[in-house]
Amino acid sequence: MQAMSAPAPNVEELLDLKLLPAWLKEPARPITYEGAEGDSDRNRGSGRGPIELPRNRKFADRASNKPRSRVNDRFRKPDERGARRSRQSRPDSGRERARPHPEPDVQVTVSFLPYSATFENVVAQINSGSVAYSLYALARLFLEKPVGYEVCLKPKAGSQLYQIGENGIVSADRDFLDRNAFRFAQRDFYQVDVVETDPIKGDFSNVARCPLSGTLLGPTNHHHYQPQLRSLYEQRFSQRMSFADYQRQIDIVSDSALIERWKQEARKVTTFTTVREESPVTFSAVAEAERHFRTNYVPGLIRSVDEVTIGGASSRRLPDRGLNRAIEEAWSREARSPSIMMQELANRFRQSGLHVFRHRRGMLFVSPIRPRAFVHQHAGVSPSVNSILEALSMRPRSNRKQVLEKLTTDVASENAEARRLALASDLRWLINEGYVIEFNDGSLDLPKPKAMKQTSEWQRQQPVTYLLALPAPATPANEAVDLPLS
Repeated sequence: MQAMSAPAPNVEELLDLKLLPAWLKEPARPITYEGAEGDSDRNRGSGRGPIELPRNRKFADRASNKPRSRVNDRFRKPDERGARRSRQSRPDSGRERARPHPEPDVQVTVSFLPYSATFENVVAQINSGSVAYSLYALARLFLEKPVGYEVCLKPKAGSQLYQIGENGIVSADRDFLDRNAFRFAQRDFYQVDVVETDPIKGDFSNVARCPLSGTLLGPTNHHHYQPQLRSLYEQRFSQRMSFADYQRQIDIVSDSALIERWKQEARKVTTFTTVREESPVTFSAVAEAERHFRTNYVPGLIRSVDEVTIGGASSRRLPDRGLNRAIEEAWSREARSPSIMMQELANRFRQSGLHVFRHRRGMLFVSPIRPRAFVHQHAGVSPSVNSILEALSMRPRSNRKQVLEKLTTDVASENAEARRLALASDLRWLINEGYVIEFNDGSLDLPKPKAMKQTSEWQRQQPVTYLLALPAPATPANEAVDLPLS
């Protein structure tokens, strides 16, 4: 399995498990998938102000006292109808707008795994306390920020994934990587420097500009125009439109300020010096460096991979738009129902010595303490311990304050403080021993005793083959988990 190199995250960005009581909780942060190309604004919450529900169109128009946008033409004057048709039929400009090509359907399996540094940080926070956390909430917390997860990509049957080098860019299109290999891997083979040359001489009456990116390409009769035009197209627009369609988008402007700006930008020349050869060679033109790159490095550089793991931040800015869209859609599904992340977290928590258990309608929780049922027949048990257990059995999900207030109601005022301290000490002992579960929202509960399997007389009379044919109980390892957030 190959992994793309990613910069180490800052400690401040790691997940922070804030132990807040139930009455003091921070507002839920919106889950966003920033950095993805396409219509990502639909999935991006602003997090400011309440959500305004859409109103009925009929009543909205009526309340605003504005005429409806669609009005029957028979109520218009003849000249108004003609003018309206002419405006609708007139194109916006003299050239057609570029229509992006449909993104290919990438056949790849996307899995989200907890990032190791973030996971170790969370394990340390859990071990530092004695509370239990919802595994569902933790899985969503890992998916909330790119620093919390890694993305594992596997091609489906009949499809392939390709990668540049050991830790380079990944794509499902080999031709795309071959066309852009120099742009993606040039800094691994060359030292790139930018130097200024002599001022551009000559009088130019116009300059070509790309309206999609705002890049000045220079006069059309300049010798750098065509190479720069082709390079910009390959880098940014090759998957959106054909080269002929892109050429039709170029504007020719006669603004003297833009011409002067292009002259200043054209003075900056990028040089490429080889770093993997005994005798370094320097190229002053991009075309020469790319020609050297394709001759000496490209053969064998692009390879097929069966599985690749990339960082969460890198997965949001992949140059392959189809692969980027597949990861975004998979992230949206996993954020709604993080079953894969929950199973991976459960396995890793157990390997780290934490305890994963079911409670509250079968929901999964993780705790540094193993829950166990208290046996009341123990000798020497103090009355305050029994009173705490009885109070929680009658009123589960109470917090510490509610339990102490209930057990000190009938105590005289001069003995209330001593009674309260004794109960608090016994409650702390019960929590540390696992006889009482304390959740991260401050609620307390008793562990559920394991249900004993009772076999009826009729079942005991059945042959052994019938008992072997009974379905095995579901386990957290093979059970699909889809739990509500607690």
